[in-house]
Amino acid sequence: MTNTTAAATGMADAPPTRIYLFKRFERFWHWSQALMIIIMFITGFEIHGTYAWLGFAQAVNVHTLAAWALLALWAFTIFWQFTTGEWRQYLPTLKKADKMVVYYLWGIFHNAPNPFKKTQVSKHNPLQRLAYLALLAAVSPLIWGSGLLYLFRAYWPSAGVDTWLSLQWVAYAHTAGAFMMLVFFFVHVYLTTTGHTPTAHIKTMITGWEEVEPDHHP
Repeated sequence: MTNTTAAATGMADAPPTRIYLFKRFERFWHWSQALMIIIMFITGFEIHGTYAWLGFAQAVNVHTLAAWALLALWAFTIFWQFTTGEWRQYLPTLKKADKMVVYYLWGIFHNAPNPFKKTQVSKHNPLQRLAYLALLAAVSPLIWGSGLLYLFRAYWPSAGVDTWLSLQWVAYAHTAGAFMMLVFFFVHVYLTTTGHTPTAHIKTMITGWEEVEPDHHP
């Protein structure tokens, strides 16, 4: 057996190693945000008339409270991101984006290796970064802009807003944004099952530790 073959065999037999990816606040932020978004989904679709559970007035109150809580969480998170430098994790890039598209469409179903290797300075693959950019640049402004317009409807006349904007169009915009966010949510949940085990990524977001293959060199 050659040295190269022996090394390859030893690497294949080596147990996976671990790297610490997500800090405690990142995990708190992630799960708190998920909780607030789920609450807003449930109450928002009840407000929309999809079903009846809490009652319209209570659904509005819970929906509004969850929205303010999420805004406060985001404000603190933005401060944390910039003071720690973690904002760089979300800078968009097209490097290996084509390889990730091929991987998600074909490779993942044929046990091909993931072309992106996570590290402490690069936690999100290029498609994830582009998705977060779209979320922040398009979906979030649509939801929050229409939601705040809805919330402060009583002040429209004094500001002259009701002369050029109708509540119906605000409702349409808010509902459209909610469905966009719902699609993002389901895709995000699906992608959590695409690790080396179906629960590996979820476990990482709970413990902070990511298991990587022996040939992974951060």
